[in-house]
Amino acid sequence: MYKCHFCQNCDGTGCIGEMPGMGGPNASRNFLHNCEAWGRIALPAGYSADAEPHVDVRLAPVTGAVENVGYDDERQFYFDIIDYCLRHGIKLSIGDGTPDHKLQYGIQAVQAACERFPGTKAAVFIKPYPQERVFERIEWALPVAEAVGMDIDSYNIITMRNLVHLEKKTPAQLRAIKARLEAEGLPFAIKGIFTEEDVDTVAAVKPAIAYISNHGGRVDTREGSTAEFLAAYAEKLRANCGELWVDGGIRSRHDMAVAAAYGVSTVLEGRPFITALCRERA
Repeated sequence: MYKCHFCQNCDGTGCIGEMPGMGGPNASRNFLHNCEAWGRIALPAGYSADAEPHVDVRLAPVTGAVENVGYDDERQFYFDIIDYCLRHGIKLSIGDGTPDHKLQYGIQAVQAACERFPGTKAAVFIKPYPQERVFERIEWALPVAEAVGMDIDSYNIITMRNLVHLEKKTPAQLRAIKARLEAEGLPFAIKGIFTEEDVDTVAAVKPAIAYISNHGGRVDTREGSTAEFLAAYAEKLRANCGELWVDGGIRSRHDMAVAAAYGVSTVLEGRPFITALCRERA
């Protein structure tokens, strides 16, 4: 039923090249890099990977459950994954997609979760549609959002960019989105930081949250891992944002400790929680 192979270690080797599916492009090259790099990057002086990792753990924004996970029903997936994470004390994110109901299902699932888990909120990540559609999506998200982010890396998914006319956002456009959210008392995040140009964008916009991601290795703007990118650019990013978040191949307490050593406050995971949910339902 599910496209996940339930590997003992979710490191990208079991689903190489499976797209749609849980794999990634170029024989899952960056998915593999993401998973293996946490074990070998050098820690900043004075830090130990054995230290207690003082980071929050959050569900990464995931959509496309029918195509990529093999779930029977797109809407039910959002209700199930959000319920699973809340039952296990995991903070939430929801993602955007096409058609619009992917984001709307996520919003509905967070709203429904409040019946069992009062006060439930999520970080909401919106794809870089034209500005009018971005602001429309912000309005949809306001009832459930604890933060709203622009998913800049999804512009580099060529099929999606061409299908729904995604834009490469300028710093001025991002500052306009940031101002709209600040008017609502919500922090603004830039997600998908994975190039030097992205680092410069963070410096120009100064978001509340800078979120390093290569879409789980599925956006292939450059070869490499999010762990290596974090090590190289954490200092500059932290100088220009309030919080630093990261995803990509984080699988263990050691990985979280490494992220924390570089100043990360939140790590996000997608495939491990999807796998756990599917195992529970299998």
